[in-house]
Amino acid sequence: MEFRSFKEIEVYPTRDLSYDFLGIHFENPFILAAAPSTDNVDMVRRAFDMGWAGAILKTTSVEGTRVDLCYPMMSTFDHEGKKLFGMGNIDLISEHHIDKVEYNVRMLKKEFPEKMVAASIMAGRKEDWQSLVQRLEEAGADLIECSFSCPQGNIGEDPGKMLAQSVSATELTARWVKEATKKIPVSIKITPHVTDIVEVAKAVKRSGCDALTASNSIQALMGIDIRTFSPYPSLGGRSTYSGMTGPAIKPITLRTIAEIARNVDIPILGTGGASTWGDSVEFMSVGAGVVQFCTVVMHYGFRVIDDLKSGMSHYLQEMKFSSPVEIIGRALPNIVTHDDLPRRTIRSHIDEELCIACDLCVVACRDGGHMAIDQRPSRIPSVDHERCVGCGLCQHVCPVDGCISMQVVP
Repeated sequence: MEFRSFKEIEVYPTRDLSYDFLGIHFENPFILAAAPSTDNVDMVRRAFDMGWAGAILKTTSVEGTRVDLCYPMMSTFDHEGKKLFGMGNIDLISEHHIDKVEYNVRMLKKEFPEKMVAASIMAGRKEDWQSLVQRLEEAGADLIECSFSCPQGNIGEDPGKMLAQSVSATELTARWVKEATKKIPVSIKITPHVTDIVEVAKAVKRSGCDALTASNSIQALMGIDIRTFSPYPSLGGRSTYSGMTGPAIKPITLRTIAEIARNVDIPILGTGGASTWGDSVEFMSVGAGVVQFCTVVMHYGFRVIDDLKSGMSHYLQEMKFSSPVEIIGRALPNIVTHDDLPRRTIRSHIDEELCIACDLCVVACRDGGHMAIDQRPSRIPSVDHERCVGCGLCQHVCPVDGCISMQVVP
């Protein structure tokens, strides 16, 4: 192993990650989503001390709203030994009603005036939506997020379904909320469980609201115990659909953000599946202005903010960007229709020096591709370019980075 002196190692200076979004100053692009991690003021204090730029307090409601939680409420979708690849929950809204939450907002803004303190709300009547907004704005909240997309169903219209699944109800209720504000921005948290996410986004835009939170957990059945046939999480042998979060839903969130950003001129708070600073770059590159985190914090703790900030700082330095703002939307021009994709002749190439002769590419191509990879006596596979069409399957099953590449044939 080659060692270098400290002077020889390139040290990136810490970059300024702060910028303004929705008229709010953010220390960095990383905020906490409305979740159990933001339901306790002492936990939020600790998160702020560690460097999180802001938090959306867990969804609250008017006094008297029944919040009947069931335990255990968590379950997981583990993948190839990786825990919490997807996390399911049958949690509902906060047990803390608006009186407690508005007090917490006041306390947090007094102690952390430089942090973004927001609150999430849910209601069933116009009067309650507007009362929640007015009380939180008076308490000093920087932003209101409205939950139109709880996987367990919203209070009010068509209980058991999500408010954001109705374009007309979304526009009407969002307008109620915005009418009740004086200055602070309002973001509507929507769901990907719709036929046309763009129509929902347009409804929010028409309502006059300031932003969209895209999006929310994915309604899922997390698994079945094949001995007892009890769904997870099991509560006396019975269960219900969960809201799934975590890395498993990241591709769905990316598509949701991109579709909105490509079609509707409205700021977006990205949430759903982000775990790393690289995920944040991806979310922002398709249109998100800031990125919310939930599952990774519940798994590894608030300290992940150190990796998020240092990773983003190094990335900005590497890319010669002066601010995270320069990332926003940069990938959108590269998202095109299938008809607009280039048609080229592609073939698989295997680097024999990197190959470990695991046979995974041979099996995958034989039974899932085009039977174009053969195994030689040396066990190093070879590609038959007459049969290979360049689908890319072999590259994605190979466990060695860089061993298989897809090359353009002149």
